[in-house]
Amino acid sequence: MEINFNKNRDGLIPAIIQDAATKNVLMLGYMNQEALNATQETKKVTFYSRSKKRLWTKGEESGNFLNLVKIKNDCDNDTLLITVNPVGPTCHKGTDTCWAEENVQDYGFLSTLEKIITSRKEDTDNPDSYVASLFRKGINKIAQKVGEEAVETVIEAKDDDEELFLNESADLLFHYLILLQAKGYKLENIINMLKSRHK
Repeated sequence: MEINFNKNRDGLIPAIIQDAATKNVLMLGYMNQEALNATQETKKVTFYSRSKKRLWTKGEESGNFLNLVKIKNDCDNDTLLITVNPVGPTCHKGTDTCWAEENVQDYGFLSTLEKIITSRKEDTDNPDSYVASLFRKGINKIAQKVGEEAVETVIEAKDDDEELFLNESADLLFHYLILLQAKGYKLENIINMLKSRHK
């Protein structure tokens, strides 16, 4: 890996720190050649501290280390992307990231949909909510709806109407997410199960 530490007069390059599991950016630090060498040798991310004027291993005081997974160099050879497994919060202020964000797995729109389903589950008295009405009817009705949508998806899979197939697939996934929450689970539980099988 060729890295251009001489691009800046101070011999430092930015190192973007990303959680290997969640893909969230945790912080930004700076490295010189010695910091990079220390990181590779110890497998704990080490920076050059511009304020302390020395090498600084993240977590050396707090115990919240950044355990090295992988280092990538960018196209100009002057910025590093370092994926890590963090131990505890990353920011010195006690937050998961230096942007005061929670370092949680985000599945994009599916995570948004899960939050909406959760809010409907907590507001089952809402007469205008279809999801709330399903939770009021209980697990048997929710499971029945998943079964119905599964059958309709299979039927549409045998035909050539792509729009109908995608609509039924969306209905199936939506009702399955409701069923998961009715049973006290989330999409993350299923993904973790799949990951365990993959190993």
